[in-house]
Amino acid sequence: MITDPVQRERLIERFAFLRQAAPAFRDDFFGGVSLATLPAGQLICRDGAQCSHLPLVIEGTGRIYKVGENGREITLYRIAAGESCVLTASCLLGQRLFPAFAECETPVVAALVSAGQVGRWIGDCGPWRQFIFALIADRLDEIFGVIDAVLFQRLDQRLAAFLLRRAEDQPKTASIAITHQELAVEIGSSREVVTRLLKDLEGASLVRTSRGRIDLLDRPALEAKARAGNPGGPA
Repeated sequence: MITDPVQRERLIERFAFLRQAAPAFRDDFFGGVSLATLPAGQLICRDGAQCSHLPLVIEGTGRIYKVGENGREITLYRIAAGESCVLTASCLLGQRLFPAFAECETPVVAALVSAGQVGRWIGDCGPWRQFIFALIADRLDEIFGVIDAVLFQRLDQRLAAFLLRRAEDQPKTASIAITHQELAVEIGSSREVVTRLLKDLEGASLVRTSRGRIDLLDRPALEAKARAGNPGGPA
């Protein structure tokens, strides 16, 4: 149950379905969900675990990722404030085990919706149903984008595209705080391969690297590399 009026207002602000739903649903919602506060680095769910609740993130960021048999990680998607986890929703609705790992990248505050409530509200509340279906559609597009990149883009293309995405809200000359290992996790490779690719980009004057930081020096050239169309390459 969430009784704090400040937390209620934050949830209503973050999630449109609460603004669109009838007052009776909002009363049911706030009376039935619980609030969780988790620290950065907290593992939320393991691959193969049973899901018990759907998190609605009020503050912070979570990361959903897969780990291969070789130990490499690849990020599937992130969950920010005002969002939720499509894999958790599908596991709750389909009574399946969670097929990835989920962890808090930053401290997270979330409302937790039980499995029974997720299913019942889909039948009872149109705005909630639309929220769940839109969540599935949006996240599936994102996951297929990751799959397409892994299958059909060279690693240097994926690296250039990721750097550009991270810098899209920054000034013309961007500086990104990230390590080589973190980059490897994002594009599904190894730290050694990422280091070699960055050296190639640095040799072409596209980036400048320093400890835990990458400066983008030539965005148009990086954009051209990200659009290059030769499949294959190192993995």
